[in-house]
Amino acid sequence: MPPRQRLTPAARRAQLLAVGARLFAAHPYADVLMEEVAEQAGVSRALLYRHFPSKQALFAAVYREAADRLLAETRFDPADSLVEQLVQGMDVHLDYFVANRNAVLAANRVLAGDPVIQTIMTNELDALRARLLAVLPLADEGTREAVSGVLKSWLVFVQVLCVDWLARETCTRAELRDVCIGAVLGALRPLLAEDPAPDWPRHGPGAGAGDAPDRGE
Repeated sequence: MPPRQRLTPAARRAQLLAVGARLFAAHPYADVLMEEVAEQAGVSRALLYRHFPSKQALFAAVYREAADRLLAETRFDPADSLVEQLVQGMDVHLDYFVANRNAVLAANRVLAGDPVIQTIMTNELDALRARLLAVLPLADEGTREAVSGVLKSWLVFVQVLCVDWLARETCTRAELRDVCIGAVLGALRPLLAEDPAPDWPRHGPGAGAGDAPDRGE
């Protein structure tokens, strides 16, 4: 165990979250031991449990921090086209999913019934839906309600599809992203007065939208 550093409670919590995030990303949930978290953080198990009473509580705090960071990094700017905004948002999330495969699979499978984890994911999806609604051209309240329902279902579809892709990659990352983007554009077109992406579909997988590099392939 490395020598213990004197830290404020907030700094100690941040350190433990960083160690936990690293271990949950590197190993399946069942293989992460609180003893190892304490050892790598250079603290006693008693101190770790004072901050996080269980492994589940530590994981939930790690996942909440990740969800907050993903929301902060996902930009929906009306100055960009809808496709550009969707590509940026998908890339931010796929970057995290690929780098933290074990943690994402744990949240969506091992801990799928945990109400705290479910609340974290639901809150993030609701925030993403609200941001998308804010940048879409909605003619009236009826259209808004219809589009909101479509976006809610689409975000769950993306979540399920991405988790399945992490478990066994049946297509490339670029194809996965384009399937997700194509799905929401196709669902929105009947509801909007103007086509939100007249240049979509693209010709060939991964083409267009500025040909941004597909990180993680």
